[in-house]
Amino acid sequence: MKKEELVHLHLLLAQLKKHCEENGVGCDFTKYNDLAISPFQVHRSKEEHKQAVFVLGTELASLAARDNRSFL
Repeated sequence: MKKEELVHLHLLLAQLKKHCEENGVGCDFTKYNDLAISPFQVHRSKEEHKQAVFVLGTELASLAARDNRSFL
């Protein structure tokens, strides 16, 4: 995956994170917040964005597995 595509995916997952936070969906984004990276920080390395995507994806998938209702 190209860096540009990875940053775009990071942005989409960050939007889902924001939606969950605004709607009181029980997610723990501590690991993501500890990374201190935003999808808007395009100067950061591809590996840093890859890690952010992995952490966000893992938490969102975990939420979906715990909760059968649609959180979107």
